[in-house]
Amino acid sequence: MKNIVILVSGGGSNMAAIVRAAQRDNWRAAYGAQVVAVVSNRPDAGGLAFAREQGLAAEAVDHKQFPTREAFEDALGAVLDRHQPALVVLAGFMRILTPSFVARYQGRMLNIHPSLLPAFPGLHTHQRALEAGCRFAGATVHQVTAELDHGPILEQAVVPVLPGDTAETLAARVLTQEHLIYPRAIAALLPRL
Repeated sequence: MKNIVILVSGGGSNMAAIVRAAQRDNWRAAYGAQVVAVVSNRPDAGGLAFAREQGLAAEAVDHKQFPTREAFEDALGAVLDRHQPALVVLAGFMRILTPSFVARYQGRMLNIHPSLLPAFPGLHTHQRALEAGCRFAGATVHQVTAELDHGPILEQAVVPVLPGDTAETLAARVLTQEHLIYPRAIAALLPRL
């Protein structure tokens, strides 16, 4: 079985979209794959409650409890490895990972970013797109590499920037597309794992 572990830091709406797609489309039968765990760097993350409701393992590795980034990542890696992930999926996981951690899961780690990469890596993507006068915005699913918000692009979705858009209204419209393309990109990748 190809185990999928999802990392979240907050409410986990992308994680929930992935879990629902895996159930609806029966990834277990179709690809020999299943979401087995959700892990957060924040013990109070809402996504953990959703994971528990779905019968998934839900664990927290609080980054604030570790003296260094490396110590946190050692603990996080130990939790991930217990679940033997074929795929590690970052879904709103708001921690920058070190190159050595990324290398540990090289080729098996995905992220979604709320811009049309390579445009606007990092934070505040929607505000930056508005300030740049973009007519379109969107989201990108990509493989994780040591370089932030970089790596082979697996899927993108485009949304128009509408007159009067704010960062919040644009973010909401992009998020609806994230919920569609992230499960689709994972499903397309599963047969190759």
